[in-house]
Amino acid sequence: MDVEVPVEIVGLLVSPVHVYAGRPQDGPAPDPGGRRPDRVEVRAGLGLVGDRYYGHPAHRRAAVTVFAAESLDEVARELGRAALPDPLLTRRNVVLRGFPVDRVAAGRDTEGAVFALDSGDGPVRLRAHRPANPCRWMDAVLAPGAFRAMRGRGGVRCAPLDDGWLRVGPAVLRVVEPARAAPGPAVPG
Repeated sequence: MDVEVPVEIVGLLVSPVHVYAGRPQDGPAPDPGGRRPDRVEVRAGLGLVGDRYYGHPAHRRAAVTVFAAESLDEVARELGRAALPDPLLTRRNVVLRGFPVDRVAAGRDTEGAVFALDSGDGPVRLRAHRPANPCRWMDAVLAPGAFRAMRGRGGVRCAPLDDGWLRVGPAVLRVVEPARAAPGPAVPG
């Protein structure tokens, strides 16, 4: 059963370096090549062109991270704040509003969903894999307590299944294949 909902892509991030390395109290590393483009190119099996995880075999199942902006709204409420800073400080590649992306992630006994984002240039399918768990850096860049508050809502790591483009603005998210039970071990015969 397909689920299709209107969403908004509120931010895109492509960065050639990992800026949250080391100790949070030392601050993030410089990100001279980091971009917050209005449009990104997605390549099947590779990721976002120009991103640090693009084409790295070890990151094929996690080449694109998708995050729901509503998660930060919930974290802000839990921490007693009116709002939290820029959602791109989470360092997720695609930040959208309008769909609970954490629900499509793979679990211990489930395979993640396949979903498509279409922001006007045609659909780009993504296979959701494991959750994008938050790290202690969230306490330093968002707010004290954000690391714990973001558990279970840090977004999802995905493998792109199609070449295409994503752009900031209105989009449609369609769940093509819902999350499903993972195949069990072979039964000896």
